Amino acid sequence: MHNNNNNLISVKEAADILGYSRIHIVRLINSGAIKASRIGRSYAVDKNSLGGIFTKITPTEEKAVDKAVKRVIDEYSPVLKKLGKE
Repeated sequence: MHNNNNNLISVKEAADILGYSRIHIVRLINSGAIKASRIGRSYAVDKNSLGGIFTKITPTEEKAVDKAVKRVIDEYSPVLKKLGKE
């Protein structure tokens, strides 16, 4: 893997970020779905292989997200308020 160390995280960190178990992350590494380098008995996971969650969004994309959030809040405000009370 041709990365600098800033792009590498542990299997545990990847699991915490993605909400999976460490074992599942290792399975994804072994299947090739996540890129990682073997370091001794451990892996260093390439953050860039985690589905783009570390990429910055453009101002246009940010506006689209803001618009979608506003629409959801406008449409589901009563439901969200009820859920917030639970």
